[in-house]
Amino acid sequence: MSHTRILLGLVLGAVVGVAANAGLGSQHDVVVALNTWVCGPAGQVFLRLLFMVVVPLVFTSVVGGIAQIGDVSALGRIGARTAAFFVGSTIVAAALALTVTVLVRPGDALDPATKLELMRTFAGEASQKAAASKGIGGDGFGVQTLVEMVPKNPLKAAAEGDLVGILVFSLLFGIAATRIDSEKHARLMGVIDAVSDVCTGLVRMALALAPFGVFALVFGVTSRFGLALLWPLFAFVALVLGTLLLHALGVMSIVIVTMVGTTPLDFLRRTRASLLTAFSTSSSAATLPTNLQVAKHELGVPEHIAGFVLPLGSTMCMNGTAIFEGITVLFLCQVFGVDLTLGQMVIALGLCVVTAIGAAGVPGGSIPLLVGILVLFGVPAEGIAIVLGVDRLLDMARTTVNVWGDLIGTAVIARSEGVLTLPERGAPRGA
Repeated sequence: MSHTRILLGLVLGAVVGVAANAGLGSQHDVVVALNTWVCGPAGQVFLRLLFMVVVPLVFTSVVGGIAQIGDVSALGRIGARTAAFFVGSTIVAAALALTVTVLVRPGDALDPATKLELMRTFAGEASQKAAASKGIGGDGFGVQTLVEMVPKNPLKAAAEGDLVGILVFSLLFGIAATRIDSEKHARLMGVIDAVSDVCTGLVRMALALAPFGVFALVFGVTSRFGLALLWPLFAFVALVLGTLLLHALGVMSIVIVTMVGTTPLDFLRRTRASLLTAFSTSSSAATLPTNLQVAKHELGVPEHIAGFVLPLGSTMCMNGTAIFEGITVLFLCQVFGVDLTLGQMVIALGLCVVTAIGAAGVPGGSIPLLVGILVLFGVPAEGIAIVLGVDRLLDMARTTVNVWGDLIGTAVIARSEGVLTLPERGAPRGA
């Protein structure tokens, strides 16, 4: 994969898109035609190529990883460390978000006229998001959520892209596979390895198109929205982006130095292909194939660790999402004059962590859950319209932070097991 070509596609897409929006306008015939007939389809084909390989890749990676770990007690130890790191880092992220929002109070900067205009503009989309939310404390949230993590039909879970269900099935399948006859186990693992190799080939084919797909996706966003929406929501957007950077380059950099054993700049260079893919696709699930390649070849994480930890991270490590949710909840509470007590903020922190981890790893997957939190605190569901205009940009940024956390966590777990190698940059990579 060429990091430079992907970055070039991203930069060109942003520049050309902003220029088209500023010079022609989002509704100009040329811009609409490009988005409808060229960039829109090209971007969706690129995303579909990545999503297409996610289900078989998750299954083979998790089953193969468990088979190589072998010992169920070792599996439990690695699983516990993985969950502790991902949940712990998400709690820290949410706490940071609530703290900076209380101190800065970005909601005070939004005037009533702008609020009404934004709600009017995005009323239709807000209604769809509100309808998709079942509400915190409703039938679709709580114990039933845990029950539904176990799929009744793994094929249906695969068809619907239910990554949590696929993970649960893969974990149980892998554990059961370690207990069958050794000869049958060897034959099964031969099939699993062969499918894994085919998936790797599909990933390489998809990444060959990455520069064009990234250009198309970024052009589609910037040509439609440009920079116009950033100004009325400048305080909110700046706070979200600033807090994401503070967490990624501040808090997580400390983790890189102390628990991975390298510098943040070196880690950034090694993982930039994943970060660029995450930013352009706004999807942790779509970035998973790239993450597996980067972890193995750039970070030197053994296949069984990467194959076990990264699929879990794509659903559990939601640092960026927790930051976005925490800031958005308090921002909209401030806009609508809802003052939260310290106890309510603690509840908000917990809900942001739970819903961030429960959010689908697809573009905009956290919005319906976020609506449920807002309603709980007395903010009208339609209030989400205020931030929908800038959500695509912020989705790209928070997904990048989520993926950054996935890779850091994977390196931390590998080092804790004494198997992290961090190959010399420029050295030949494995297959």
